[in-house]
Amino acid sequence: MYPYYEHYRQNQKLVNDLIKAINGEYSATQCYAKLAGMAPNAEQRDQINEILNDEKKHLQQFSQIYTTLTGKQPRPMLIEECGESYVAALEASFKDEQRTTDFYHEIADEAADPVIKEVFRRAAYDEQNHAVWFLYYLGKEK
Repeated sequence: MYPYYEHYRQNQKLVNDLIKAINGEYSATQCYAKLAGMAPNAEQRDQINEILNDEKKHLQQFSQIYTTLTGKQPRPMLIEECGESYVAALEASFKDEQRTTDFYHEIADEAADPVIKEVFRRAAYDEQNHAVWFLYYLGKEK
């Protein structure tokens, strides 16, 4: 009886983490679309759009995992605010990407399934890369 309960508890934590990750990625896609529109030049806009595409890929991958585990489609919700100015949005995005990197590493470390582990590990690397770009653009603005 105990091993079944432990498996259920771990699975429920993963489902809860997936919901948080899906909502975070959905929020990021909304913010980065806005951010790309505020970018001061084509180079920054193109890079932010590349980051946006990564976030859409993460959202799709996490949604697939969620559906596989639960048999249900996720219903993403906006859970984070994006700054109103370019600098404020860059700051919020940088901080969010840094926090998300740690969160995804934790999920990868706890995941028993090697596919889930790799999806989150890869996403964590992407998030760290995004944070570097946002920090770079933030430095150019200040």
